[in-house]
Amino acid sequence: MDSHKGSKLYIFGITLVATLGGLLFGYDTAVISGAVDPLKSFFHLDFATFGDAATFYHGATVSSALIGCIFGGIVSGIFASNFGRKKSLIIASILFFISAVGSGFPEMLFFDENTSSLTLLVSFNIYRIIGGIGVGLASAICPMYIAEIAPAEIRGKLVSWNQFAIIFGMLVVYFVNYFITSGKEIDWINTIGWRYMFASESLVAAFFGIMLLFVPETPRYLALAKQDDKAMYILSKINGTIKAAEILKEIKESAHEKVEKVLAYGWKVLAIGILLSLFQQAVGINVVLYYAPTIFKGLGFGNDAAMWQTVIMGFVNILFTLVAIFNVDKFGRKPLLIIGSVGMSIGMFAIGLLAHLQIIGVSTLIFIVIYSASFMMSWGPICWVLISEIFPNTIRGKAVAIAVAAQWIANFVVSATFPSLEAFSITFTYVFYGVMSVLSILFVWKMVPETKGKTLEDMSKLWRK
Repeated sequence: MDSHKGSKLYIFGITLVATLGGLLFGYDTAVISGAVDPLKSFFHLDFATFGDAATFYHGATVSSALIGCIFGGIVSGIFASNFGRKKSLIIASILFFISAVGSGFPEMLFFDENTSSLTLLVSFNIYRIIGGIGVGLASAICPMYIAEIAPAEIRGKLVSWNQFAIIFGMLVVYFVNYFITSGKEIDWINTIGWRYMFASESLVAAFFGIMLLFVPETPRYLALAKQDDKAMYILSKINGTIKAAEILKEIKESAHEKVEKVLAYGWKVLAIGILLSLFQQAVGINVVLYYAPTIFKGLGFGNDAAMWQTVIMGFVNILFTLVAIFNVDKFGRKPLLIIGSVGMSIGMFAIGLLAHLQIIGVSTLIFIVIYSASFMMSWGPICWVLISEIFPNTIRGKAVAIAVAAQWIANFVVSATFPSLEAFSITFTYVFYGVMSVLSILFVWKMVPETKGKTLEDMSKLWRK
């Protein structure tokens, strides 16, 4: 390592460990996709057992992790501020591990194996909610951790790798679920196979927790906790000794400002963080991710074709996330967000028009890919970049928690309302998401500041103005 320049290998290694939290985020939210029908069979979530409530119980079981995500997002600021960024991520890894093992074997400790009951169903959902809390913590703290470690000139690129890890985690679990069930009898899948899907996450969670023991706490948190020597040591390894002294001085200066109140810098910074989260969900991306096979089947494609088109979308999402990673520090945050919003608008309006004209075919797939690619090269990663860096040091933990909680609430609302909107009018549904994409252009153009190349300490100066 050059003491005057710092070590790029060191910062990349730290980032790689932190992005495992993003991978677990994607893995945990998508693992349920392969277990929807087996869970229905194992827990007898049918009319004969639960009557009219069967549909409610099934839907609640599939989406129960989102309750934990919202709660995890809300408490992430408390954890990050009181325990530090690193310890909070270790707690998240433990929650992931408990959820993975418990969801796979909900009878553990309290019930007989393979004995289905309503109380066992409740036990399963409790474990899923525990995993959701881990997701909520990771979704807020992983990008925050990376942003507080990263040098300003490559911060956008490094935080964007977290979004890549989320999408990669989703794609990985699709293949894991496929290999677990491939060639197996349906009875085996319904009694044993779905358990392996959830339990497989425990391996990644354990690896994440172990690797976190070898990475440092962020220098911003250490400085705010009055551990200047440790902060200087980490900053020197990352930025070199000369630059480290300058950064530590700026951190210490910002640390003497208003600390407690989340509105210490006014309402606008918090409103922008919340609106970034709301627009990221209001454009309908999770509808496309969660319901992709259903959408393709509803547009006239068969089961096998729908699944393969979902996989194609997964690879497109990874490819265009890489576009964002390698351009966010070159072109800036605002231009990529606006370009992405334009692409999403075109994609959604075109899909709505094709649905209205009842034109189903390759053209529909093309515009869904255009929409998804536009999101992945813009709002997907860059929203997380901005949320992790836009808030001043002294309110970052609390403000990020509020923005992330708003994002998970919006995620839940958009995902939950899609089936009803689709039943009302498929054309209206896609046009609505297109209108949200247009409004996101106006929001970014008028309200969002450009943060490319600015240090996290510059945020205090920006919002004081």
